[in-house]
Amino acid sequence: RFRILVMGRANAGKTTILQRVCNTTDQPEIFNGEGQKACLWKLMQHSVECIQRGYHNIEDELVFRSNPRFVFHDSCGFEAGGEGQFDMMKKFVMDRARTPKLNQRIHAIWFCIALTDIHRMVTAAEKKFFQECDTGNVPVILLLTKADTLELEAIEQLEDQELTIDATNVAALEKEILDRNIAKLKDWLNGFKFVPQHYLSLGGMHEEGGDCASLLKCTTNALTGEGLQELLISTQQTNLGLCIEFAVLK
Repeated sequence: RFRILVMGRANAGKTTILQRVCNTTDQPEIFNGEGQKACLWKLMQHSVECIQRGYHNIEDELVFRSNPRFVFHDSCGFEAGGEGQFDMMKKFVMDRARTPKLNQRIHAIWFCIALTDIHRMVTAAEKKFFQECDTGNVPVILLLTKADTLELEAIEQLEDQELTIDATNVAALEKEILDRNIAKLKDWLNGFKFVPQHYLSLGGMHEEGGDCASLLKCTTNALTGEGLQELLISTQQTNLGLCIEFAVLK
């Protein structure tokens, strides 16, 4: 199975992205590290603790019935600022990136930062992660989520400047704002020891049928381990075009 660690603050759109990747609107089932499904009372306790404390067990496996060959882990909690939660996350990353047990190894990390958090895109939690967490050969892809919200920002800027508001102008300014934010983010993170391998913007994930082809393609290209590209291509079931493109390249 293809195993992914998903990181980022609450409301960064993480669950929505996973639903699009697995082509479902259902919530994931939760399993413990032994592969045992959490019972209902534990799920309720899990939700309460996550709300009250801002974190849960990173060892928990999130699996969607629509595609159980994807296994996700959520780092929910380390961004709350507690040293203990950060240490747990760091140990998980270090152990799972290097474990000789192939069925336990993480293959990619998706680090989500919402463009709605533009004024605090990099907090102490992000700085600590990119300075201290050596992920080895596991690629870190930084996802700028909720990119579709930039359309409203572009329209507001055009209105303030009393310029013509049409599809062409809005799209051009939207791209300019996005490029500026990515450049700013890269500038902030480039001074750290372990920087992301790739940066990718995602929008429209809340819409049914939202296109996650760019995410799957970016992740496939980032994989270097033997057989990992083939594993991801065979695991994903939403993008026939990616299968054809990869087959042609091979």
